[in-house]
Amino acid sequence: MGVSGEKARRAKSVLTERQQKWFASVEASLERDTGKSIAEWVKIAKKCPETAPRKRTQWFRENYGLGVNRIAHIVSVAFPDGPSWDEPDALLDQLWKEKEGRAIYDAVAKLVRKEFRDAVIGPRKTFVSFSRKIQFAGILPARGGKAELGLPLPLSASKRLTPMKRRPWAEKHTAILLLSTPKEVDAEVKRLLKLAYAKG
Repeated sequence: MGVSGEKARRAKSVLTERQQKWFASVEASLERDTGKSIAEWVKIAKKCPETAPRKRTQWFRENYGLGVNRIAHIVSVAFPDGPSWDEPDALLDQLWKEKEGRAIYDAVAKLVRKEFRDAVIGPRKTFVSFSRKIQFAGILPARGGKAELGLPLPLSASKRLTPMKRRPWAEKHTAILLLSTPKEVDAEVKRLLKLAYAKG
């Protein structure tokens, strides 16, 4: 997705340099390999007779021979589902609907901004990533106004950690820290984030 001006500034604030390069490389390689720009592929996508995601993917494969990642990128640009990654405030509002969970997120984000000046806070549709060069933590809402903080740490790092269940947002995270109130964003959370940051 090409960006310019204000959109480019917002993109840089929520994506790491590595992520920015990845988005640019996806579109550059798509145009190089197919001879069509993302704008041209979006026009093709708009003519797709299918509306269900799986059927759209199948249609692209059968008619154009594209791979899953390229199809997903084209479809996400052609048919945006709610706010996109360059609209961080809207993504946060959509993700954190319970005020209790939002208060926990705000406490974690405040800690990350204070302790890790170069960290990139990147709201997504289903979670918020905290990245250096790579993601070192991620947080998402949990039931009952709680929040789950994912960390790439062994369970032995803290008695408060539990095993990470398989989730697409987790990248290399192995542990979950369940947070029930903003008060639980304490010295122990700070210590664990510092350990995770050192890995990122």
